[in-house]
Amino acid sequence: MTTTAPPARDHATGPALPRSRGDLSRTVRQALTRPAGTPLPQRVTAAYADPYGDDLQLALYLCYELHYRGFAGVDPVWEWDPGLLRLRAEMEHRFLSALRADVGPPRRAQDALADLLVEPADAEGPSQFLKERGELWHFREYAAQRSLYHLKEADPHAWVIPRLTGRAKAAMVAVEYDEFGAGRAERIHARLFAGLMTDLGLDTTYGHYVDAAGAEMLTNVNLMSLFGLHRALRGALVGHFAAVETTSSPGSRRLAQGLRRVGAGAAAVHFYAEHVEADAVHEQIVRRDVVGGLLESEPSLDEDIAFGADATEWTENRLGNHFLNAWRDGRSSLRTPL
Repeated sequence: MTTTAPPARDHATGPALPRSRGDLSRTVRQALTRPAGTPLPQRVTAAYADPYGDDLQLALYLCYELHYRGFAGVDPVWEWDPGLLRLRAEMEHRFLSALRADVGPPRRAQDALADLLVEPADAEGPSQFLKERGELWHFREYAAQRSLYHLKEADPHAWVIPRLTGRAKAAMVAVEYDEFGAGRAERIHARLFAGLMTDLGLDTTYGHYVDAAGAEMLTNVNLMSLFGLHRALRGALVGHFAAVETTSSPGSRRLAQGLRRVGAGAAAVHFYAEHVEADAVHEQIVRRDVVGGLLESEPSLDEDIAFGADATEWTENRLGNHFLNAWRDGRSSLRTPL
C-alpha cells in the first residue's frame, strides 16, 4: 500500500508583509514567517499598548488581512490559529474599549444618523481642502492611504449579509451588488479606484502602501474589519455602512471637483463622480431598508447601530485631522513620502 503526501500549499500569493512598528506587530509578523501552529511568545501582551497607536493597529491589520488576501509566503492556516486569535482578541478588547469610551454615551440610531446629515458651515475636512487648494501631491497621498480600503471596497461589509434577514438582507445585497459592479468586472468599485491610482501615478498593487500609511488610516480600515468579523457587532457594522453611505456623496463631489481643478485624468475624476450619484441613492436604501429592516427584526440593536455610526465618524475625524495638520504645515501625511 502506498500513500500520497498532501500537495504543498502555495504561499506565493498576496502582498509582502509590512515592516513591524513595535513589540506587538513584530510578534505577529515574525509568527507569520514561521510554520503555522508555531507557538507565540507568552510574554507578549496588548494590555498597555496605545489602542490607536502604530504598533497595535498594524498588528491587528496583519491579523485581519489573513481573512482577506493573506500575505506572500504566509501559510493560510494562520488565519484560524488559536494562539494568534487569542492575541488578536486581546488587542480587539483594548481597541473596542477605547472606542466605546471615546465615542461617548449610548444613543439611538435615528439620532446618530441624523447628525451625519448636517455639516457645520465652518468645518474644513480633507475633501474641502482638496477641492479648494489641494495640489496634485496632496491627492496622491490621500489616494495612497485610502487604497488600504478602496482596493477591497465593500468586502468588509459583505460579512454582514448572512447575519441579516428579510428586508435588511435584501437591501444590503442590492447595495453591495452595485459596489461590486452590478455583474460587470470593469465596474467593480475597487477596480475603478485602481484606475484612479493609475491616473495619479500610484502603484495599484493591493497593500502596497501599508508601510507608508499611518496609524490613523490603519485604525479607520481596522474598524470595519473588527465589526465585520464578529456577529455580535453586526449592528455596529450596519451603522458603519450607513455612516459611509450617508457622508460619501458630498465628499465625493468635492473630490471630483478638486481632481478636475488640478487636471487629473478621466479615471481619477470618474471614481468620485460615480460615487456622487450612486451613494446618494444608496444612502436612502441603507437608512430606510437596511437600518430600518434590522431595527424591525432586532430592535435591541438600536444602540449598536448608533455606536457603529458614531465610531465611524470619530475615526474619520481623527484621520481627517491627521491629513489637515500635515498639509497645512506643508508636510507629508505619510510615514514614507511618495
